[in-house]
Amino acid sequence: MIRQFELVEAVKSYDRMVDEDALNRAYVFAMKAHGNQKRASGDPYFLHPLEVAGILTEYKLDTSSIITALLHDTIEDTDVTSAEVNEQFGEEVAQLVDGVTKLTQIELQSQQSDQAENFRKLLLAMSEDIRVLLVKLADRLHNMRTLGYIKSNDKRRRIASETMEIYAPLAERIGMQELKNELEDLSFAELNAEARGSIIQRLQFLRDQGRDNVEAIIAELTETMRAEKLRAAVNGREKLPYSIWRKTQRKKISFEQVADIMAFRVLVESAEDCYRALGIIHSAYSSVPGRFKDYISTPKSNGYQSLHTAVIGPAKQRIEIQIRTHDMHEVAELGVAAHWQYKHGLDRNHGHDYRWLRELLDILDHAASPDDFLEHTKLEMFADQVFCFTPAGEVIALPGGATPVDFAYAVHSEVGDTCVGAKINGRSTPLRTELENGDQVEIITSGAQTPSPMWENFVVTGKARARIRRFIRLRQKEEYMSLGRAILERAFAAEDYAFNEALLGDVPTVFALASADDLAAAVGAGEITGRQVLEAVYPGIKDARRGGKVIQLVKAMNPRRPKKADGKDGGIPIKGLIPGMALHFAACCNALPGDRIVGIITKGRGVTIHTIDCEILEEFSDMEERWIDVSWDADAIDEYHGARVELVVTNETGSLGELSTVIARGDGNISNLKITNRTAEFFDIMIDIQVRDVKHLTNIIAALRASPVINSVERARG
Repeated sequence: MIRQFELVEAVKSYDRMVDEDALNRAYVFAMKAHGNQKRASGDPYFLHPLEVAGILTEYKLDTSSIITALLHDTIEDTDVTSAEVNEQFGEEVAQLVDGVTKLTQIELQSQQSDQAENFRKLLLAMSEDIRVLLVKLADRLHNMRTLGYIKSNDKRRRIASETMEIYAPLAERIGMQELKNELEDLSFAELNAEARGSIIQRLQFLRDQGRDNVEAIIAELTETMRAEKLRAAVNGREKLPYSIWRKTQRKKISFEQVADIMAFRVLVESAEDCYRALGIIHSAYSSVPGRFKDYISTPKSNGYQSLHTAVIGPAKQRIEIQIRTHDMHEVAELGVAAHWQYKHGLDRNHGHDYRWLRELLDILDHAASPDDFLEHTKLEMFADQVFCFTPAGEVIALPGGATPVDFAYAVHSEVGDTCVGAKINGRSTPLRTELENGDQVEIITSGAQTPSPMWENFVVTGKARARIRRFIRLRQKEEYMSLGRAILERAFAAEDYAFNEALLGDVPTVFALASADDLAAAVGAGEITGRQVLEAVYPGIKDARRGGKVIQLVKAMNPRRPKKADGKDGGIPIKGLIPGMALHFAACCNALPGDRIVGIITKGRGVTIHTIDCEILEEFSDMEERWIDVSWDADAIDEYHGARVELVVTNETGSLGELSTVIARGDGNISNLKITNRTAEFFDIMIDIQVRDVKHLTNIIAALRASPVINSVERARG
């Protein structure tokens, strides 16, 4: 346990202007507030905030951050109020403590509430003052160091998983590499103790065999630098077990194949000396091809700078070497903490200076829901990076596998929305091309372009995906609004009323909606029936007046039910439904008369019809209350229904003509055709055909199979 004077001396060692009185008062204040509270280990609770403060002194944080660490649990776990902290230690400390307290409350709620919503709140809190995150990371680090005292296996694994998924990536994003490594390794020890133990045993074996003679390698590298009259400090260490394990998983190799389990650093005085040291090392030892990276001329997004190389070094061992200046090393070790030290002064909005944080906030603005936000931000946080350049020479850091569309959105949202093409290193390339390190990318835009839904299939950045989904969402809403207004017009006309949006007035509020547009969209989506809106406008309409005159929403919403030859609309093709209930045919199985079917009640969408063998039904196996016994009406066979088939067609002149002729001869009608893949020999084609029933479709498929230009044909189930 750190004693009071030891904590003060630790801060004074790097901050001669430290407010000793405030630190001493905070120490005593927190000790009294926590009183006789105990942790799971049985230790006094006050030991925890004291250790958190000690961790932050290692990163040389300012006095306000150290005081915040001492007080960070007082509001949450004691009778202390925010007003008391404000009175005793000032507004700055009070706001920092309040920010950390909110994050702690979020963390404690994670089992009862949505993790995605909690992560959204965390981002907003740390964007206000990044020191909130620094204190929280130190808090999480000490909790992970004492994780073994928690008795519940499930709770330990939950905390470890959360640390691995959220806190370790955040630590990496703000450049606190050592803290990130320790968080990952402590989580790894809980989540996969067997694998970690195996790696530790292997490392010990190598030590016993003398194959990781770190001291001898350091001595030889130091002498190599001295012989060239370059002042350099060399140090080395083994990689942590999790780092080694992740490499075996990523490269799909065994531990024995991991040759570079040791990493060495060469620290020099200037950037020029970095490149000189690199030349000396490459002259003395054989370099490993493809392993050189220059993060000095092209820093990482968190400010990290260093030269990375791998060589067959002393004793013919393969080793990794990082070369950087002492200042670069400080940033590499401390990350964002290096910019929040006492000597640089403090800016409460400094968090907004980090591009990755601004991009996460931009995703927050455009995500449809907290779940979307969590998905997109994890995409941003969990990724190796590639560095590309704009024609003006600006560096854009992107996740591995990024495409020109990701690049366009990284430059600016409007550039992404209007992107029509791209040139990589001067050559026109498809928008789905994966970018590589060092590519120069020029984006071609057009004011007439809008985001393509197809882009979502290949973009990898959260920002790009959020913007594309937002556009799709808005376009879908417009389509629902149009359909909804048509449904409302027919519902009103069925009672001899003329529909006018002016009639709606406050009706949207009855359905907890903000506007008439939202109401029309809800009707179009099947969440509200036209009849419900009609009754809200004219409450005096009696249920008895419904018979025969009011159009049934099922019929209005079934797009694949054309009129009969006599010009009249057909009845509902499904028996067993409640009159007026919205009806949908599931696209996953494309039910036809002749198929055995079942109805599933879906909240806000009425009943969805599936074939009895549809794989989706497994999701409802424990929800018997949502199943409805339905069957086809006898008149269903007199109408046409949509069916989907997938074909492989020979790529030769006249093939598509032959295909359409066979279907037409079988009295089928092609409603949609899409070529899904094309080679020199074959087309893969998906076709939607209007048929009467399963037998009708079977006859058409048989005729297609008999055609010499058709290689194969099957009914599609999705």
